[in-house]
Amino acid sequence: MTQSLIAISLWVVLAFVMAAFPSTDNHWRRAYVLIAIGLPLLAWVTWQAGPAMGLLGLFVGGLVLRWPFLYLWRWLRRVGSR
Repeated sequence: MTQSLIAISLWVVLAFVMAAFPSTDNHWRRAYVLIAIGLPLLAWVTWQAGPAMGLLGLFVGGLVLRWPFLYLWRWLRRVGSR
């Protein structure tokens, strides 16, 4: 297992630990932090392990951060329908 895959695995563990504690803003601040950490990790995974693993990492990130992805999808559909 490469260092980048270990780092992305630790990111997933961090996400679940952060989600375990209550939040007053429905975890949005934590989601922004996870996105800011996850994007460079995703680029590192893609560079080191290849595009297939990068897509898998993107899929896992989408599963962990489902609401930001859902809102992005809705926004893209709204902008595309104009």
